[in-house]
Amino acid sequence: MTEAVEEWLDRLKNFGYIADTNVAAAVHLASHLNRPLLVEGPAGVGKTFLAKALAKVTGRNLVRLQCYQGLDATHALYDWDYPKQLLTARATNESGSFRVDSLYTWDYLIERPLLKTIRMSSAPVLLIDEVERADEDFEALLLELLGEFQITIPELGTIQATEPPLVILTSNRTRELSDALRRRCLYLWLDYPDPEREMLIVATAVPNLDRNLAAQIVVAVKKIRDWDLIKPPGVAESIDWAQALALFKEDQVTEEMLRWSLGAILKTREDWSIIESHGLRTLWQIN
Repeated sequence: MTEAVEEWLDRLKNFGYIADTNVAAAVHLASHLNRPLLVEGPAGVGKTFLAKALAKVTGRNLVRLQCYQGLDATHALYDWDYPKQLLTARATNESGSFRVDSLYTWDYLIERPLLKTIRMSSAPVLLIDEVERADEDFEALLLELLGEFQITIPELGTIQATEPPLVILTSNRTRELSDALRRRCLYLWLDYPDPEREMLIVATAVPNLDRNLAAQIVVAVKKIRDWDLIKPPGVAESIDWAQALALFKEDQVTEEMLRWSLGAILKTREDWSIIESHGLRTLWQIN
């Protein structure tokens, strides 16, 4: 097991994802037990990027379903091509050979991401992103897929995956998920990385960045996360800030450079006010 975890760490690192042993172990279990993996944590800590990295590491296609309020079966599972059905019904009705059931075949079915995943000959990585944004009723639609890797279409029967996909669900915990959904998944809590790992993540994403500057960015971001912001910066924002500061190509970071670049990590006016109340010199050691 330890060797397998180390192997996953190396494989993910080779594709730019700096994981810890908890992430590597969860991925190892999900891939070998054929169980969906529910990844929860703050926004911007790499939940979505994990699914993308897994697709690259395993050589699989990535199918992504972005969840939103009002998402239903017609947008997530399948739909019927009603205009095509109507044209066919009119034509066959004129010839006197019209049968309603002839309109509910694969010729008239529109595959949405979940059905597409089940029918792919080579199992993909399925990313169900921000699942908590969808309504609770949508969770019920997922249960058959997550539990049996199959989808039932009343007119056509049950479609079973020939090979189980690797399913990653992400959640920022803006809404509590149902027990039924959680029971069908393995679970991983993905938090902000420790400073050492975050520095490695930033250095990997921005390879031309000065090491001292990377360290200062990580220290400053950690301070900001402790200041009770509305939208604390995630790792993605740390990388954006590093890229922004690197563009100035200056040996020393000035107060002016900080002010110009803070838009990479601060996303609301209220958060700007909090930073201003603390002062930029509190945030960063400026010469």
